[in-house]
Amino acid sequence: MPAGFVLLWSTGWIVAGIATPHAGPLTFLSLRYACAIALLAPLALVLRVRWPQGRAAWLSALGNGVLLHGVYLGGVWWAIEHGVPAGISALIAALQPLFTAVAAGPLVGERLGPRRGLGVLMGFAGVAAVVAPKLMAGGAGASLAPIAVNVLAMAAVTAATLHQKRSLAGNDLRALALIQYLGALVVTAPIALVLEGWRFEWTGSTAFALAWSVIALSIVAIFAMLAMIARGEVSRVSALMFLVPPVAAVQAYLFFGERLSLIQIAGMALAAAGVLLVNARVPPLSAEGCIAAKLPDDEDGPEILRRPVL
Repeated sequence: MPAGFVLLWSTGWIVAGIATPHAGPLTFLSLRYACAIALLAPLALVLRVRWPQGRAAWLSALGNGVLLHGVYLGGVWWAIEHGVPAGISALIAALQPLFTAVAAGPLVGERLGPRRGLGVLMGFAGVAAVVAPKLMAGGAGASLAPIAVNVLAMAAVTAATLHQKRSLAGNDLRALALIQYLGALVVTAPIALVLEGWRFEWTGSTAFALAWSVIALSIVAIFAMLAMIARGEVSRVSALMFLVPPVAAVQAYLFFGERLSLIQIAGMALAAAGVLLVNARVPPLSAEGCIAAKLPDDEDGPEILRRPVL
């Protein structure tokens, strides 16, 4: 399931590339949110999900949806419409753990540490290697703005993740998903009307992209994520998410003919290594340089087994 989820999730950037030539990005996303709500609301009633209690919890969930779907997806789709290749956009999206690691210090008091600090530097260096050729080819002024919006979208999803961990923990994730789509729709739809005039060309491509976005991404992928969380496979999902950029890059090559230079491929590998370094879990060591593990209690009390680190 984790591998299938990553393969499915990586198609989101391909869908954006297919849809944006024929529809305003915010208009398309508004329709996606509305269709997802129309399908998920009856399902939530059948499953009898547990809704958040109190006005503050509802407002918090709605605001989280604005960040998670409105600003994040809206920014990514707008950036793709304005020239950011799908593969590069997916790489920037995969750096979300680095944003979280940097923001966790001032927000929740977590120290970055030398190892994680090195991972952050590696990640951003890798991104610089990937986006530099595009900046030089297209002109810094023309290319920098969409990339900056893409990075801003990553900051938004980072804020949404931290906010959900701090303020929405313990709520039914199925109910939160529906409320978040509602919050995103309330904000995105009026902006789409003003800026894009609800531009949407009903073609075979846009109809397919909309159906895929709603069913495969907004419903199947989200419920697959919930199932993996319920099974305790979150760590596996985090590890496999590092495969999203290369998978999206391969798909972008097949669908759009996007190519990456050797420097960009090396930068992608460097960024992935940086994210792995930030998320790596190092087993705690005792003062003697040993790994301590507690054994089951017996009649003489708890035993401690110490093994030298090889």
